[in-house]
Amino acid sequence: MTDTLLSSATKELTIGFGRPFVMIGERINPTGRKLLAEEMKAGDFSRVEADAIAQVEAGAQMLDVNAGIPLADEPALLAKSIELVQSVTDVPLSIDSSIIEALEAGLSVYKGKALVNSVTGEEAVMERVLPLVAKHGAAVVAISNDDTGISEDPNVRFEVAQRIVQRASDYGIPAEDVVVDPLVMPIGAMGTAGQQVFALVRRLRDELKVNTTCGASNISFGLPNRHSVTGTFIAMAISHGMTSAIMNPLHAEVKTAIQGADVLIGADTDCAQWIKDNRDPSSPARERRGGRRRPSN
Repeated sequence: MTDTLLSSATKELTIGFGRPFVMIGERINPTGRKLLAEEMKAGDFSRVEADAIAQVEAGAQMLDVNAGIPLADEPALLAKSIELVQSVTDVPLSIDSSIIEALEAGLSVYKGKALVNSVTGEEAVMERVLPLVAKHGAAVVAISNDDTGISEDPNVRFEVAQRIVQRASDYGIPAEDVVVDPLVMPIGAMGTAGQQVFALVRRLRDELKVNTTCGASNISFGLPNRHSVTGTFIAMAISHGMTSAIMNPLHAEVKTAIQGADVLIGADTDCAQWIKDNRDPSSPARERRGGRRRPSN
């Protein structure tokens, strides 16, 4: 099956079927984070550094980096953020912008093979983004909307994704370097949003044989106890073939749902990661390794 290989200067990561689900940390994004936006605009990147380290420590295998701040120099801010994050972590990065100049600036300083987030099926966007992706030998997130907007019909979204994969191939970008975002809508506004994504992810896996990602927290927007809904959604999406998501690894219930899904689809061999992260610290096995066993009462 398809493997998407990404890298930093020192570390490789593979997104693929039958492999552990890849958690892409979402927090380095000033959208909706007023304090972070103000700090970045003022040249203070201490929160960016702290968020990068915290997400990797929480288990993120990759980080999304966005510097979209109104009336700011986004190309300069994005390049600075990427350099800083790469200086404090060794995970690969997703370079996130809708501005071509910002993507160019980010790719020009990136060390390794990045994931460009993103390209849509709009003709003008494909003509600008895909040559840039090919020039830098990057992979790209393909968002399944086009000049007509976002269709509620998953079959139309599949056709858009298929078109982007074909156009990417014209630029020498192989299908394994296209990671499709099927577009997750809020379940509170569209009751069929989850079912649509599951059906589309299955087709993307079985017919296009491409890896997939999404902005997972969109599914629970506006709902109470939303992290439980997000975790359940990701676990179900994994069962249908989704291989990565942009999400917050600091939410324990979301991370636990992902790890449980990895166990159940056989991606966590012998449940090794689950046992490592969830074993009772006072269990006999750990005591035998780490010291004397406590006497029983």
